[in-house]
Amino acid sequence: MLTEAERIARLRLARADRVGPVSFKQLLDRFGSAKRALDALPDMVRRGGSTGYALPDPARIDAELAAGEWRGATLIVLGDAAYPPALAAVDPPPPVLWALGDPALLSREAIAVVGARIASAGGQRIARGLSQGLGQAGFVVVSGMARGIDAAAHEGAIETGTVAVLGGGVDDIYPPEHADLHARLAERGCVVSESPMGARAQARDFPRRNRIISGLSRGVIVVEAELRSGSLITARLAGEQGRDVFAVPGSPLDPRSRGPNELLRQGAILCEGVDDVVRAFETLRYLGEPPSEPFDMGQDIDAALIERVAALLSPTPTPRDELARACGAPVSQVAAALLELSLAGRASLLAGGLASL
Repeated sequence: MLTEAERIARLRLARADRVGPVSFKQLLDRFGSAKRALDALPDMVRRGGSTGYALPDPARIDAELAAGEWRGATLIVLGDAAYPPALAAVDPPPPVLWALGDPALLSREAIAVVGARIASAGGQRIARGLSQGLGQAGFVVVSGMARGIDAAAHEGAIETGTVAVLGGGVDDIYPPEHADLHARLAERGCVVSESPMGARAQARDFPRRNRIISGLSRGVIVVEAELRSGSLITARLAGEQGRDVFAVPGSPLDPRSRGPNELLRQGAILCEGVDDVVRAFETLRYLGEPPSEPFDMGQDIDAALIERVAALLSPTPTPRDELARACGAPVSQVAAALLELSLAGRASLLAGGLASL
């Protein structure tokens, strides 16, 4: 069990400049605790080739904790017993979550129901009915509290358990007309986000939001979506995370059916009702693969190797083992060098063991 000091240190580490989910997880693997990682960060940044690095002001962290306490939200950090096990299996998992409502819902078996914001009346009826049936079958329904399909999904499952994942903080009501839905979700369901309290959602936050929607869920159902939509991004992320993707077929005359119909062409599971979901889960594998073993990075990396790795990077994401072969060093040492380059702002660490400039 984590001490309260370590939990706060993990929040501070998660809020540190240039520390994303990949580097957060690698820092914990390397140093064993957020406290030791925070102590080491300034030196690592200097070795990576940058200066003037400042850790988050403790007062800023205290203010975030106070805002969460005032709003009645629960802080969940990676390593907590309350951290959702399905999300912990994602590579990499979000370092920090804020939950408003019942955080126990995050650890129950869940299905995501997503789709178009400008949804047809029929699509909303399908989403509402599917979600109601999924709830009666014992599933928590996860969605994003957006207009259209998302809102209908939450409404259908409000009596049995539903989770809304937001791009902004859990206190950021977006769209504004969903203030009543937000209040009911906070009282009878759960609202969750990895953004700080008080943060307002921006465009860059929604891919991260979608990744949590799929990560919390055993499968994702797309009801209506155009070909270029956030719902199809969620479906793609679900496939990458080893989740099952379901699609509700629709008329080829409706542009909102193009997304689900295309998913079906790509091998998604046909979903015409709750029975299709239950039947699929009786025969298909359990979600995801077990998390891979962490690299042993408990070592200092010399500056020459750091620069050799940096010279091999390009804007195109490159696998870590390919970089290791190119510079003739063990993968564990290359991973450690990449971590220091990312903290110095010279590299981006991506899911799946990829890195780029």
